[in-house]
Amino acid sequence: MSAQRTIRFWLAVIASIASFALSWPYWRDFGYWAESQAMWLAYFTVGLVLAIYVFYIFLNSLNTLFEHDALEQETRNKPSCDACDDTCANTRSAS
Repeated sequence: MSAQRTIRFWLAVIASIASFALSWPYWRDFGYWAESQAMWLAYFTVGLVLAIYVFYIFLNSLNTLFEHDALEQETRNKPSCDACDDTCANTRSAS
């Protein structure tokens, strides 16, 4: 696994744990604690795994967007051949 993927994975885990902690019923005086604690535990476990997956995919997509933006910036900064036809033609004929 590359360093970027490892960093993205651990960022996803940290963000998921933070969102898990914020949604824990303790912060709300157990006002909506389920009757079946086993189902509640299953709900939080599945939710945590899904949150890690969603954060990881989001970070991968964000990386792709930045790569596309960098490519677009690079093509904007290159002069087009229409603007330098004389220079291109002189370079081709010299070689």
